[in-house]
Amino acid sequence: MSTTEPSRGPLAGHLVVDLSRALAGPHAGMMLADLGARVIKVENPGTGDDTRGWGPPFVGPEDDLQSTYFMSCNRNKESITLDLKSGDGQAVLRGLLERADVVIENFRPGVMDRLGFSTAEMHSINPRLVVLSITGFGHDGPESRRSGYDQILQGEAGLMSLTGSGPDDPQRVGVPIADLLSGMNGATGVLAALVERERTGQGKVVRTSLLASLIGVHAFQGTRTTVAGEVPQAQGNHHPSIAPYGLFNCKDGSVQISVGSEKLWASFAAAFGLDPAAPGFASNAERVRNRAGVIAAVERVFSEYGAVELLEKLNDAGIPAGKVRTLDEVYAWEQVASQGLVVDVQHPLLGKVSLPGPPLRFFAPGDAAETTLTHHDAPPLLDEDGPAIRDWLGLTAAAPGGK
Repeated sequence: MSTTEPSRGPLAGHLVVDLSRALAGPHAGMMLADLGARVIKVENPGTGDDTRGWGPPFVGPEDDLQSTYFMSCNRNKESITLDLKSGDGQAVLRGLLERADVVIENFRPGVMDRLGFSTAEMHSINPRLVVLSITGFGHDGPESRRSGYDQILQGEAGLMSLTGSGPDDPQRVGVPIADLLSGMNGATGVLAALVERERTGQGKVVRTSLLASLIGVHAFQGTRTTVAGEVPQAQGNHHPSIAPYGLFNCKDGSVQISVGSEKLWASFAAAFGLDPAAPGFASNAERVRNRAGVIAAVERVFSEYGAVELLEKLNDAGIPAGKVRTLDEVYAWEQVASQGLVVDVQHPLLGKVSLPGPPLRFFAPGDAAETTLTHHDAPPLLDEDGPAIRDWLGLTAAAPGGK
């Protein structure tokens, strides 16, 4: 990298107070931290964020085991523990809010109000504050007070009905996709509100939910329902609107292909000796209606090839193709390393550990130099930064058990 000095990130100088727990809010906070913001994570005394107890796997010394789940969404943050029902905790939080640019919370609707920190109160403390609130089902409406957990929302928002081997096999996505999308949407909303604040001088409340985030990515399946009047169903590893597109068996395993245009179909058919204009094959619409026949024809010609040879042949023909990698293969892949998608951090208990890296890279005009933030801090120990944060605020620690 040819940059002459380490980048501090585009959000350097911004302070984020992360009151959230579990995954959606913490993921948003980590995204902002990856962009250079200072993120102070506020946790419950004693236990901390719920995810500190989510496992196995746990790693580290037996008397202070660390959750790898927690480590997935809390890098580049500081930790302070506060009892927000106590006078001391509220005084510290008030001091943080006075200095903050952003606050993140994902409590159930009404919790922040009961703690004395409604959005109106937070804006009276700091009119420039951007408040990100993430809920399960939305902050208003008839079901707003329901608890929102990822798998519940994957079902309620219809995603599980689209995922699985068939209509009678609903499956969850293999990661908490509702939480992760909510964090991404929340971070996007925060960035937009910060840009608007440059013009108006005023903060704003940004709201999103797990429900909204999943419905927001229904994409063509959504319009298939709202416009065409069809109810999509799960159909395994083949695309509902493009064929051939999906996972196909070969001599010693399987490969994935994406034949997403008629030009690609002609190239594919020529490479494997198929008649591109045969009945049921001549157009994408015909192939989708004749999906079973297309799958059978493709797997018949693929049965002559091992996966490695087949991928080479597909590549030579210009057909988008790939294999299904396990995660250990992914993190050992040279292409992943080249994109900065694995970062090494120094953990106070574990030493050097590798974490999945941030998905954004930044470059100077003309790609002259990469300015991506390359130094990352390990997820914090519980209350690791509490004394230093209190000192920065000019506050002393509360006496044990004090209110």
